[in-house]
Amino acid sequence: MKKIRLFALGAALCMTGLTQAAPAPKAAGSKISGQEIAILTDAPAVPPRITRKHAAKVIVNLEVKEVEGRLADGVSYTFWTFGGKVPGKFIRIREGDEVEFHLNNHPDNKMPHNIDLHAVTGPGGGAAASLTAPGHSSVFSFKALNPGLYVYHCATAPVAMHVANGMYGLILVEPKAGMSKVDHEFYVMQGDFYTQGKNGEQGLQPFSMVKAIEEEPEYVVFNGAAGSLTGDNALKAKKGDTVRLFVGVGGPNLTSSFHVIGEIFDKVHHEGNTASPAKNIQTTMIPAGGAAYMEFKVNVPGTYIMVDHSLTRAFNKGALGMLKVSGDEDKAIYSGKMTDEVYLPEGTSMRNTVASQAQAPTAKTKADRVKLGEGIYNTNCAACHQTSGAGVPQAFPPLAKSDYLSGSTAPAIKAVTGGLQGKLVVNGNEYNGVMPSWSLNDEEVANVLTYIYNNWGNGGDEVTPEDVKKHRINPVKHED
Repeated sequence: MKKIRLFALGAALCMTGLTQAAPAPKAAGSKISGQEIAILTDAPAVPPRITRKHAAKVIVNLEVKEVEGRLADGVSYTFWTFGGKVPGKFIRIREGDEVEFHLNNHPDNKMPHNIDLHAVTGPGGGAAASLTAPGHSSVFSFKALNPGLYVYHCATAPVAMHVANGMYGLILVEPKAGMSKVDHEFYVMQGDFYTQGKNGEQGLQPFSMVKAIEEEPEYVVFNGAAGSLTGDNALKAKKGDTVRLFVGVGGPNLTSSFHVIGEIFDKVHHEGNTASPAKNIQTTMIPAGGAAYMEFKVNVPGTYIMVDHSLTRAFNKGALGMLKVSGDEDKAIYSGKMTDEVYLPEGTSMRNTVASQAQAPTAKTKADRVKLGEGIYNTNCAACHQTSGAGVPQAFPPLAKSDYLSGSTAPAIKAVTGGLQGKLVVNGNEYNGVMPSWSLNDEEVANVLTYIYNNWGNGGDEVTPEDVKKHRINPVKHED
């Protein structure tokens, strides 16, 4: 009975939206002068700042498209979108504007859709007025009364399914006084995806309502797909630039602990408010269906990793992006690594070091080495390279069937003992990140590498402590 009532309500809303012509609202306060078509952009781009000093009539044309696209490497998904991509188009208007909103549902779509804009003052945020069947267009209007950064999303039943399929985006209502000029503005939006197949399972993956209800997503990503903001897709800036990030969370379920590793936000406008920023913030919480924007100056060149600081979402489910900053180093702000020496605590160091060597289990056979190496791998390596050895596309290279491991074992020993940074091509894909050096003794390095070489389709080599001792080095850098 409940399903029948919901269907009836949806049908009633649909009929209302399709048959009643909404009366145009009267301007409340600001005088409207002129008319323009809103510039809409795909993430991570943001429409240009609004420089006019008066309210205007703004026409927004937004098309709903149901499209198949990439969710992760080898994983595709049927997204429901505002504008063809996830997140939906970024909309930028000014406080006091009168907005004439056209929602167009593409004829090839299979589902009715609508839009609930959190920037709208009125029942449903425009949802009832915009419920639109495939091949139809709906028009409604609203007055932008409150400045701020707002989420919009589809509100057609089942709402969670529509949102989980990617139907969300951001609308910015600039305050009358305008916004300060910065060098870069970027659009980032986090969402959780619930596929029937497990994370990494190849092929077209259907939506799982069971996992959505249990709030157990297989993917948590920025801008609609794993790797959408890494590698060549990374955001870019120059040392000394000012950056403004507009960050929203579509959900449908998870909040975000948004953080940029190595940066402190000079200002954070919590909940998207334009009036009262907090200063010097490390991590900011953004609710599902909410947004915030943050501003900061990049003072040091390098790659800054953007994450949901609920870290398994970042390193295991995809919520990871990059901001690459070019320019000359400033050693006064950040020195980089100055030395790498053996740490000798006064009075105890040599004994502890010897004790550590003595306590390390010693493998007598190759099978022992593989078994001992598995524990070391799971403790130190699996978070990035995954327990499957598959790595994380465009972030951490795969160890499974890895051509990096097809020749001499010396490069792998050097990578583990000395760390690795800079460009690296593995299995034809380029990576540009940082792997730290590991404080493992020769026996432990031999064991973990032997484990890696004897799993996931690799060559089956055995690495001995003598090999490690021969090739152990300090940090190295791969050049172009």
